[in-house]
Amino acid sequence: MAYTPQLPALDTDAHPVLSPSPLRTLRDEAAVCRVLTPAGHEAWLVTRHAETKALLHDERLGRFHPATATAPKYVDSPLVEMLIIDDADSAREMHRQVRALLGPQFAARRMQALRPRVAAAARVLAGDFADRGQPADLQRHFALPYSLGILHELIGVPAEERESAARLLADIGRVGADGAAAPGPGPLFALFGAVAEAKWAAPQDDVLSRLVAAGVPTERAAALAATLLMAGLESVASFITLGVVLLTRHPERLRSALDDPEAMAALVEEILRNGKQSGSVLPRYAAADIEISGVTIRAGDLVLLDFALANHDERVFERAEEFDPCRTPNPHLSFGHGIWHCLGASLARIELAEAFGALFGRMPGLRPAVPDERLVTSAGRLVGGPAELPVRW
Repeated sequence: MAYTPQLPALDTDAHPVLSPSPLRTLRDEAAVCRVLTPAGHEAWLVTRHAETKALLHDERLGRFHPATATAPKYVDSPLVEMLIIDDADSAREMHRQVRALLGPQFAARRMQALRPRVAAAARVLAGDFADRGQPADLQRHFALPYSLGILHELIGVPAEERESAARLLADIGRVGADGAAAPGPGPLFALFGAVAEAKWAAPQDDVLSRLVAAGVPTERAAALAATLLMAGLESVASFITLGVVLLTRHPERLRSALDDPEAMAALVEEILRNGKQSGSVLPRYAAADIEISGVTIRAGDLVLLDFALANHDERVFERAEEFDPCRTPNPHLSFGHGIWHCLGASLARIELAEAFGALFGRMPGLRPAVPDERLVTSAGRLVGGPAELPVRW
């Protein structure tokens, strides 16, 4: 695609965590508009709830492009690029197979059975965090290790490999910022591949064992495990950190929710909707021409579904910028929808609820230690969550 200087340009720079997305003006102008991606390529940005939801149901969108080497990019990331397949039918079938394989592993009933273990992990880490000197970084010393430990257990990463996996994952999560693109995912895939091979002789109740037992090739099983880890880690950790900031602003809501599971569940849903102002973009490609909202998305075009913009669409959410745990209904799209609904949604909801209960139960005075303007997103990351959250209690 030719470069068009007039197009609005997206970026992966650091932005104030609590400030409304600068792209909201685009949502006011059009439901689907042309933009320039952080990688410098043209794409369609979907800004509104109805159109985002419709396209999440559309099988003409997916991780496929007939010319993978020259496909337009959202960001410079070897991990994202290796997920693109050159045949749409093969990509759709692979997507269905993966969901069929992993769906039982992430079933809501199974996740509820894990809740006591998740709660115990949250209490232990909250206790360890409370013993630190103040101020302490909640993102680094609670949110990330908490979500990472749960994912490692679910995926089946042995304890002795977890430190290496975390280090490699942090490296490939970088995108091309300041000319420094992330390294390829090869070393992480090799680590997970070796773990997958070991599951043949000693299978356990985990994702990698299920994939191996189903005959998924080692390389593919390793890629799926790495993708699950990437998708679940920083997103959950970000919502924990953002949630703490929001909850300290609404202490009356928090107090009632600590002893009321239904009230806590409602808090979690509103944090999921309202917490992220930007940085929740799902890139996909069109396999055929798509007519939507007065524009034609051509086959091969890059399409960006922005969940944060959709979640603040006043056409669906009255007073969308306000944090309102009593919002009913609350049809946010933070977990996607339809064929792209997140398999780990039930687990993420449990993780968030148990994290907030453990943190504020152990440290009732928990609060940010820096002014709002100091809270910014991480620059140059696939998931643009908070860079840090220094807190006191």
